[in-house]
Amino acid sequence: MALDKYIRKYLEYLEIEKGRSAKTLENYEHYLRRFSDFAKTADSPIEIDSRLIREFRLHLNRQRDQSGEPLKKQTQNYYLIALRGFLRYFARVEEMDVLPADRIELAKEDEKKIRVLDEVQLDGFLSSPDVKTNLGRRDKAILELLFSTGLRVSELTSLNRDDINLKTREIAVVGKGRRVRVVFVSDRAAKALVSYLEQRDDEFKPLFIRYTGGAPVMKAGEDLRLTPRSIQRLVGKYARRAGLAIDPTPHTLRHTFATDLLREGADLRAVQEMLGHKNVSTTQIYTHITNPQLKEVHRKYHRGNK
Repeated sequence: MALDKYIRKYLEYLEIEKGRSAKTLENYEHYLRRFSDFAKTADSPIEIDSRLIREFRLHLNRQRDQSGEPLKKQTQNYYLIALRGFLRYFARVEEMDVLPADRIELAKEDEKKIRVLDEVQLDGFLSSPDVKTNLGRRDKAILELLFSTGLRVSELTSLNRDDINLKTREIAVVGKGRRVRVVFVSDRAAKALVSYLEQRDDEFKPLFIRYTGGAPVMKAGEDLRLTPRSIQRLVGKYARRAGLAIDPTPHTLRHTFATDLLREGADLRAVQEMLGHKNVSTTQIYTHITNPQLKEVHRKYHRGNK
């Protein structure tokens, strides 16, 4: 591919200078190589102009996913954001005369629909694992920890046993962009974790391990570590068991964590810190959900309603 050496140089910069995760590098390589396949006539970043960007945007807009549906605007923007970073690097670091990154406009996304569990749904969901079994105690700890901390599923699966301090009820988490933040373990989640860890008779490193699929090959039990996909299946399993009308994901518990705090009066900036959002504008999407309760507070307490 004509742009291959430039893409490789940019990815090396992201890995070494910016410390981006392996997953981020994998995603950026995918987006940029798809663009390179499309822009066959471009031999260098200098040849990427507004016309080519417009044609690529049309190309993305006409693409179909595996289900035959058009690509979501959010997915289209992933490609454009990667291109922005690519051009910005060659302008600022390599000092090449390339198209300004801000000339690439992002597609207007539909307003995100956030699903959360109400109090009854949440209680039924969290109590659905059978804690009389080792598997149930593990799963109970997973569900309680997701709701207690608002962790992303990838953050949860990367946890090791020595990451958790049950005395202080704190966990130091490395999130997106390798930013470190502290999350907090509730009383209920701590109880579930203690119950789960007490029945572990191994010294394997991962906090959450599988119980099926054969014996470990790696000494530290790294190959026993649960994957994000296994957590997604686990959440779906207990949602069905609890008879939930919605189909939650691990991220639903993250949403529920945030909205629960805001509804109880938590400061938006504090919730931003706990979620690991770089910008408070990302956290503000939850105010749409909490607004109905604010409206009720206004109606109940504002003297103009009396």
